Amino acid sequence: MTDKTDYRATLNLPDTPFPMRGDLPKREPGWVKEWEDTGLYKRLREARCGRQKFVLHDGPPYANGQIHMGHAVNKILKDMIVKSRQLKGLDASYVPGWDCHGLPIENAIEKQFGRNLSRDEMQAKSRAYATEQIALQMADFKRLGVLGDWGHPYRTMDFVNEAEEIRAFKRVIERGFVYRGLKPVYWCFDCGSSLAEFEIEYADKKSQTLDVGFLADEPRKVVAAFGGGDASKPIFAVIWTTTAWTIPANQALNLNPELEYALVDTPRGQIIVAQVLVEKVLARYKLAGTVVATTKGENLANLNFRHPLYDVDPGYRRLSPVYLADYATAEDGTGIVHSSPAYGLDDFNSCVAHGLKYDDILNPVQANGSYAPDFPLFGGENIWKSVPHIIQTIEQAGRLFATENIVHSYPHCWRHKTPVIYRAAAQWFIRMDEGEGVFTKDKAPDTLRNMALKAIEDTSFYPENGKVRLRDMIAGRPDWCISRQRSWGVPLPFFLHKDTHDLHPKTMEILDVAADMVDAGGIESWSKATTGEILARVGAGADAADYVKSQDILEVWFDSGTTHTTVLKKSHPGAGHDEGGPEADLYLEGHDQHRGWFHSSLLTAAAMYGRAPYRGLLTHGFTVDSQGRKMSKSLGNGIEPQAVSSKLGAEIIRLWVAASDYSGDIAGDDKILARVVDAYRRIRNTLRFLLANVSDFDPAKDAVPLGEMVEIDRYALARAAEFQAEVLAHYEVYEFHPVVAKLQVYCSEDLGAFYLDILKDRLYTTAPKSHARRSAQTALWNITHAMLRWMAPFLSFTAEEAWKVFGSSDSIFFEEYAEIGSPDTGLIAKWNRIREIRDIANKEIEAVREKGLVGSSLQANLVVTADSNDHALLQGLGEDLKFVFITSAVALVKGDALSVQALPSQDTKCERCWHWRPDVGRDPAHPTICGRCVSNLFGAGEPRVHA
Repeated sequence: MTDKTDYRATLNLPDTPFPMRGDLPKREPGWVKEWEDTGLYKRLREARCGRQKFVLHDGPPYANGQIHMGHAVNKILKDMIVKSRQLKGLDASYVPGWDCHGLPIENAIEKQFGRNLSRDEMQAKSRAYATEQIALQMADFKRLGVLGDWGHPYRTMDFVNEAEEIRAFKRVIERGFVYRGLKPVYWCFDCGSSLAEFEIEYADKKSQTLDVGFLADEPRKVVAAFGGGDASKPIFAVIWTTTAWTIPANQALNLNPELEYALVDTPRGQIIVAQVLVEKVLARYKLAGTVVATTKGENLANLNFRHPLYDVDPGYRRLSPVYLADYATAEDGTGIVHSSPAYGLDDFNSCVAHGLKYDDILNPVQANGSYAPDFPLFGGENIWKSVPHIIQTIEQAGRLFATENIVHSYPHCWRHKTPVIYRAAAQWFIRMDEGEGVFTKDKAPDTLRNMALKAIEDTSFYPENGKVRLRDMIAGRPDWCISRQRSWGVPLPFFLHKDTHDLHPKTMEILDVAADMVDAGGIESWSKATTGEILARVGAGADAADYVKSQDILEVWFDSGTTHTTVLKKSHPGAGHDEGGPEADLYLEGHDQHRGWFHSSLLTAAAMYGRAPYRGLLTHGFTVDSQGRKMSKSLGNGIEPQAVSSKLGAEIIRLWVAASDYSGDIAGDDKILARVVDAYRRIRNTLRFLLANVSDFDPAKDAVPLGEMVEIDRYALARAAEFQAEVLAHYEVYEFHPVVAKLQVYCSEDLGAFYLDILKDRLYTTAPKSHARRSAQTALWNITHAMLRWMAPFLSFTAEEAWKVFGSSDSIFFEEYAEIGSPDTGLIAKWNRIREIRDIANKEIEAVREKGLVGSSLQANLVVTADSNDHALLQGLGEDLKFVFITSAVALVKGDALSVQALPSQDTKCERCWHWRPDVGRDPAHPTICGRCVSNLFGAGEPRVHA
């Protein structure tokens, strides 16, 4: 060689086809297509057949509208969990599903085709619409890199699932939980149907309050009950309400038996209110008054008062008796509660308990929100719009004492965001507590409430506070109203007697027939069949003239709530556990599903089997912007998964989800995603360095046994083993954001700033097949194997791309977590101290660099003063010490405390390795390189023991 030799060509420079730029938006669709074309999910199931199962049961999104970022978060979290369990070696199945029946789809059809469709037309168009929506959503979910059984998803509208739902309903009946009753239930005028507790959310509503007087019908009895007062002057029991529209249907007054009530003399007459509220009430009425007598509520029982519109219209010439009820309190209002039993659960229970018959309950409000046309004074009026008219009428009658506007929390429909009311209707219920059900055959050993509460205790919650939330909801919830007055849904296959409204005596056989019919032809086959045709199949065709086929459907929460048995046991039996315990290991949804899918699934499984359908429940928060506002189209603060995938790549969404603490709300905007992009680049660059430096490494021939490896390489493996233990511990409890945070630190600090920084010299300058280089490559090869598996659950596209360069199987997801030994705690402790000393040295070198005395750290020589322990530690590294500090020379001095001095080297820089050494040019044949480079190129090579 001459002095013109290109020594750069003699270096082992890294090389890999794995590109620095991910080019994610362009390349990711190719991976999605390859996974689909090669049937990756099916092959993964075959590869894990016979292994321990892990079942994450998909809570079905609704088949309506384009997916939003909340959907993306949910599906990516599920995908990461399933993949992490797959890499653990489990048979981790994931069957995606869709919720297909119910009102939102009916609304979409009505907007497109009008509201006068027949039942058959509505069902046909709804099924077609849901099918279209599922195809669109499925494409978006696949684009996010979610692996699942996309070729065989479940849909609640599949014939088999509709049929199995009827069979599940039959089982709930057999266990004694189903009954028909007249009760006030939540009613949405926009839905035109009853709502379940799950479908209610609370929001502020502006209402007009009113204090209304009910004139005593028998004033002498009132005076006698109080032991004072003037029977010749009018006496009013005054109520306070925020629902003026309920006053026309009033049928009673409720007083608390233990509360002290006062008879107060005022210029408007004598009024009865709770004694503790007298001062507040008089101020509100702008009246002076004197308490003339007091008595407990129990002494006023059964006194009669006239309806406030008694003298206005004959239709209101009725009395309101006083009933005693604990729910009447003195917390606000007057201490007296007016009772319209059709429009309040407490009112209903109180009136029924006091002997009011169902047939006598006034229920003038129709399903569309208007009073019946023949209702006195207000017939045909919408109840919300009628409020001013009602208040004006009460005022003209001389019964209005006060009115004002307030804003208060009020129940709303969670679909339409509109106010709902309680409305009495004959509905079908699932009973929470003791009571008789219809056609009970195999009565459950305990109440549904008790069984559900016990099941909660046997369930693991992530995060733990979900347990209290679900337990409180179950503990306090009323009976579950499961009937809906819609067309697009699984039928309640009942026949009711035209006169008695009793169920047909062969109802249980009819349920079997209904299930078989739906199994063969879907819910449409039931809808189209006549009463006579169906009853004939159970040998009761002669009864057809006396019975009416129910037009109600099961509410959609029963649809999705029974998927644990309709899907995991029937339509996809291999996708669930079948040993008799919970069908799923995990349910995962947003925290609003404590009152939704988690809730309904728990109740149906407890009713059918006496247990929960899941071993664990995981909840995540909502997607919000950087200011904590929920993402919404109206605010324009959302980020759409389709747009982000096209611009940055779905991998960035996946990393953002993985890096977020999902136990709270998940914040995202363009700035946050830009930081995620930076994090992705750092991880990708680290991975690329690893791949590039093992491109010529064949582990079968080149691997160095652990005991013969250079010490820092053994440390790197020990640290990787320690890190892997942390990663797997997080994955075990479904934690991802600590893994992402720690992986970034591992890449930048453990690898980039320390191990790989030190390793470059040995990788590049020693002989290609030298022990020193092969030792380093052995460590890097093992670390790469481990790191790809750590990344794969969340950086799925990148891990798969790297695996095509590095791995041996078709996909990273066929692999299991790498075997990299156990952490050597002694070795880790030793090198952790060396790293601490090195950090101090780097600060000193940086200070000298800032003064312009040195360029790179290799131009510096160090003088390290250390106490006996540190001195022995560093001295033990021998000649390799300088490689640890990445300097050209290190001098050790014993002292009392640690200190480092950095001095510029006086030697010559080697053209090849860039070390500053006194032996540069000693070999006349190679005047520009140092002795160790000459040895590494032409001789035995320099020995490396520690670094």
